[in-house]
Amino acid sequence: MVVFFIWGFCMNILIVDRDDVARELVKARLEEMGHIVWQEASKANIDEMLTKEDFDAIFIDPSPLNNPRQLVLNIRRKVRKRSPYLVFMSDNATYEDALKAGMNDLLMKPVDMAALENKVENAIRLNDLIERIGDSKEDFPSSGGVIAKSAFNQLFLSAIDRADRYGERSFVLFISVSNYNELLTMDGPYVAETAAATMAQHLVRLRRQSDIIAQTGKAEYALMLQRPIYETEPMDAANRFAESLSEINDLGDNVELNVYLVDIPVGKRYINHVFRPSTSSYTK
Repeated sequence: MVVFFIWGFCMNILIVDRDDVARELVKARLEEMGHIVWQEASKANIDEMLTKEDFDAIFIDPSPLNNPRQLVLNIRRKVRKRSPYLVFMSDNATYEDALKAGMNDLLMKPVDMAALENKVENAIRLNDLIERIGDSKEDFPSSGGVIAKSAFNQLFLSAIDRADRYGERSFVLFISVSNYNELLTMDGPYVAETAAATMAQHLVRLRRQSDIIAQTGKAEYALMLQRPIYETEPMDAANRFAESLSEINDLGDNVELNVYLVDIPVGKRYINHVFRPSTSSYTK
C-alpha cells in the first residue's frame, strides 16, 4: 500500500531538476501515489511558482551550485506555505550536507523508488505535525507540570527554525492512549479520560527535570528532546519511557499505549512501541 493511501493526504509537490530523466521518473511515481506534481528544469524559473502556489514539499537538485544555502534561503523567503519540506536531490551529497544547507532530507540519485516513498512519508508526517500542533482551534491548558499545546507549538516551530538556520536536530517523543476513542465508545468518557489523566501523571513522574512535556491531543502528550549529546540518546529515552510505562498497573486492562519518536527536521519515525501496560510487555 502506498503512502498516499496510508496517510490519506495529497501533497502539492514541486520538482526542480535539470536532469530530465530523473525529474520525469520522480514525477511519475509521485503522481501514481496520488500527489499533485509540478516540475521545472531551471532553478532560475521557480520564483513566480513559489509565490503563487502553496507547495507542501519541494524536491530540488541544486547542482552545479557548490553551496546551495543561498538557494534554500531564497526558497524559504519566497514560499507562501510555512516550512515546506525540502528534499536535496544529489548523486554525491551527504545528509549532513542537506541539513547544513537548511533542507529536511536527502534523496540520492539515481533515484530508488522505495527511498522516494520514504521521503514522501517523512514529509507528510512533518507537515501533519506542523498543522496539528499549530491548530489554534483546540488548545490544552498547562496543568500539573504539563505545558499548553500552544506553548509547545512555539518550541516545535523553534526546533524547525533552528534546524534550518544551524543544522540542529531535535526529537519529539509522543506518548498516547492509542485506543482512546475505542475506550470512549465502549466504556464511556470517565474511563477514557481517567486513563489519559493517569498516564499524564506517570509521565510527569518519569520525566527528567529538564524534559519539557505538553498535552498535544485529548489523550496524547509530547516531550521535546533538543540537541542530543550522543546519537542514540533520543532512542534510549523513548525505550526508557516505553519500558517504564509497560510496568504500571493502574490504567486498566483494556488501555493501549503508543510511544513513538519523530526526528526534526526529517520527520522520520525512529521508535514505535504499542503495548498494554497490564501485560508488562511492549513491541516495537
